[in-house]
Amino acid sequence: MVINRYTRNLIDEGNGKFNLMLVCWGPSQSSTIHDHADAHCFMKLLSGSLQEVKFEWPNTEQKEEEQEMVVRERTGLKPNQVCYINDSIGLHRVENVSHSDGAVSMHLYCPPFSSCTVFDQRTGHRMTCPVTFWTKFGQKVDPKRPKACC
Repeated sequence: MVINRYTRNLIDEGNGKFNLMLVCWGPSQSSTIHDHADAHCFMKLLSGSLQEVKFEWPNTEQKEEEQEMVVRERTGLKPNQVCYINDSIGLHRVENVSHSDGAVSMHLYCPPFSSCTVFDQRTGHRMTCPVTFWTKFGQKVDPKRPKACC
């Protein structure tokens, strides 16, 4: 089976206080631009290399108009480096910029959340998407689950 999306693998639910997960990134895979539903997000790169791209929040006063998302910062991550984001800092996308190598990162979300908002980079349009997992506690999740978009 070819997986053309990165996989999110839930390791621990922290008694409802946090979610700890491993994310496996294939070559050239990336997340969408997304928020963190008022949670704190800590990420540590375990192997490979990733790039975090931070974006400004779109201007909500111009709801009808399309506006390209503004990149604020690009940060390359190497193994054992960590990064942090929350909604007051902005939005972000995580990218595996390698066309040949995979990457693995560990993520801690506190508190956990079941959906987030994703954004179209060209228009700033947003939609809410469920948070889903490829595996939970080492067991594959039902393939009929809704498709995740963040």
